Amino acid sequence: GIKLISMMNFCSLAIVLVLREVSTSTAFTTSSQNRSARMFSTSLFESANPFQSLFGNVASKISDLQQEGMMNTVSQNQLSQLTSQTQTILAAENMNLNLIRSSLETKQTAEERKFRSNLQKGYGAASPLHKIRLFDESNNEDDVRVTLYRDSASWCPYCQKVWMTLEEKRIPYKIEKINMRCYGDKPASFLRMQPSGSIPVAIIDGVTYNQSNDIMYALEEKFPDSNPLVPTAADVRMRAQSLLRLERQIFSSWMYWLTSRDTPDGRMREGFISTLIEVENALTATSGGFFLGEQVSIVDAMFAPFLERMCASLLYFKGFQIRVANGEKTNFPAVNRWFDSMETLESYQLTKSDYYTHCWDLPPQLGGCVNEDGSKQFQDSINGMNGSWDLPLAPDNNGLEPDWSWAGDEAAAKREAVERVAANFEAIVSFASRGAGKSGRSYGAPLADPNAVSNESIQPFVDAAMMVVCNKILSETDAENAACDKAMTELVSVWKKEGGNEVIDKVAMSLSYLRDRVGVPRDMRLPAARQLRAHLNWAIKTLQ
Repeated sequence: GIKLISMMNFCSLAIVLVLREVSTSTAFTTSSQNRSARMFSTSLFESANPFQSLFGNVASKISDLQQEGMMNTVSQNQLSQLTSQTQTILAAENMNLNLIRSSLETKQTAEERKFRSNLQKGYGAASPLHKIRLFDESNNEDDVRVTLYRDSASWCPYCQKVWMTLEEKRIPYKIEKINMRCYGDKPASFLRMQPSGSIPVAIIDGVTYNQSNDIMYALEEKFPDSNPLVPTAADVRMRAQSLLRLERQIFSSWMYWLTSRDTPDGRMREGFISTLIEVENALTATSGGFFLGEQVSIVDAMFAPFLERMCASLLYFKGFQIRVANGEKTNFPAVNRWFDSMETLESYQLTKSDYYTHCWDLPPQLGGCVNEDGSKQFQDSINGMNGSWDLPLAPDNNGLEPDWSWAGDEAAAKREAVERVAANFEAIVSFASRGAGKSGRSYGAPLADPNAVSNESIQPFVDAAMMVVCNKILSETDAENAACDKAMTELVSVWKKEGGNEVIDKVAMSLSYLRDRVGVPRDMRLPAARQLRAHLNWAIKTLQ
């Protein structure tokens, strides 16, 4: 059984483009390291679409004004007066960061209030923000035998299956996050250890493992008593091997179709559907919710990263829906039930991403994904271009992407969004203000800009807008909502009168820049991300 993984020879077919890992980080997780530079949709300002050759003519729009950089028409004296007037408006509505944090704390559960201290200790619910994972007080740092090097974006599919394995087996581990090629320079220390630069890498008991399947094999071998994921019965091993071959088949069919334009007779589409039906039949035949029955196994960990990305990318680029909202009709009920089962696992909840993040992280790694006719409506919904990121939020993004009901109710999502912002508020304001700043050196991803310069002149006004946004998210009464509406309207009036269009435009650009770079799960879970994106849109529309 232990040798099963070593038999999984994941040889790429000539037609398959191997996914390369993506790394991005934002001010949600760091105030000084390289940060992501994706600008996928800015509804306020439109010009040529730099993504056209890579992604097709989709939603991304970049303003010429953004490329100019700092303040052009507003004097330093005007900025000082505007800053003073801005602070007066916020004070009148009793809005400041300390009050946001104290208001949040009164609304949080006891477990939520321990979130930051648990991060430092390695305890509590799993989070991408953990740098050490001890699970609970029964373990201490001396027990850690594993260091996992994964992408900063918390997105890489190969890292995901190793990450899930560590969590499912509850093996204590440390995390090192690596900036990858398309989004910035790799650390020289990492390249000495892994000359190819690929991830994941793991050091287990002092031995370096440089490939995801080798890492998973080593974890099973060295931690055999920690929730074994490899079957031992001969008949189950045979079934697992067959299923793992099927996983490679559907991966190849997916890659072939995703990166190509289908033939007039739909051969690529039909080829993928044929293989997906095999997966459906395999899951129908099982007695439990997972591929091998009632318990999660190595097979589920192998399938999960790519089935998840298939659901997102094929809907976005091909208009083909696999995953449906609860109660909706589908040709793939067993696949949907499997996702339901996976979403009961904390290991999968931790690593699961959203469609938006997937559909903008995949193309730079593949050299492009090809749109099919009829996909634009789905792209617009996933990108928030047709009101799908506006308040009030429609359940399940109008049936396209199931809500994460396991992540808690709407109030919990709002608390999570504000916690992530308030915990690193100043750095997030600085990061957002890069949207009105200056670009730096370009990298492989079209808009990767880790060396961008923030526009310090606009930061006091972005700071104010973010204060109001956080208060708006936490508002529970009509009076509290009205106070936020009043504050934002007064800010816009003052900025327009004293600073003209430039201040208004650059605050809007900064908020848009931040909105488009909220990554799941890196920064927060999908329900929280939806709330933050939508409330940023509320502020942007008020500016308009």
